[in-house]
Amino acid sequence: MKFIATLPVLFFLFSCGTYRQAAADNYSGNYGDTMITQSLFSDRNSTISEENIQKLLDASYRLPGSIRVAMVRIDNSNTSPRRYNYFSNDEDYLKTQQSYLDSFTNRIRQSDRVKKVSVIPEIVVSKNPGFTQLREAAVRLQADVVVVYSISSDIYSRYKMFSSPDLKAFATTQLILLDVRTGMVPFSTIVTKDQFSKKMKSELDNNQAANRVQHEAVLLTIDETGRQLLDFLKQD
Repeated sequence: MKFIATLPVLFFLFSCGTYRQAAADNYSGNYGDTMITQSLFSDRNSTISEENIQKLLDASYRLPGSIRVAMVRIDNSNTSPRRYNYFSNDEDYLKTQQSYLDSFTNRIRQSDRVKKVSVIPEIVVSKNPGFTQLREAAVRLQADVVVVYSISSDIYSRYKMFSSPDLKAFATTQLILLDVRTGMVPFSTIVTKDQFSKKMKSELDNNQAANRVQHEAVLLTIDETGRQLLDFLKQD
């Protein structure tokens, strides 16, 4: 009878000991087989298998020693709705965009690694192409990598009585380097710059001055983005 009466007590003590040991194991980081090594989420829209995700994360990557580059601009007009306020017509806008492209290509050609630079025409890709479409377009141009860039900019004016307004422009350039063979993106950057100025005597109106300041801000971002890309291309 005494032995039977002590069974609940023994069970209680044993349970407390087990709980304390489990708590101690968890506190010390001993989780046993609960370590997560792959995704447990089901994503039907995924274009990369779980097996390939593991391979991509664990594998090493090296850019070819000699590369042929294809350039393409992604239209980012949705983030710069005031774009046409400071370009008098479509011709001015197109000339400005061409000057930005020329600035990029001239900078990229400075790399000893770059063998050839070509431009992907807008008629080859859609307005906002995906990675698959960009790779297929680059293959048709026999390019090893694709430089994808997007530019957005805007300007603010602070008007003063009897004097020229203060003009402040900002610009943001986003750029990625897409490897055509692997689909990897070994380099990416986002650069934002500001530019301050006033209307010059040679400028006819404030719109012309704003156009200039906005253009200068964009060129600052292109210069910095190109510098970062060249530094990356210098790596082995």
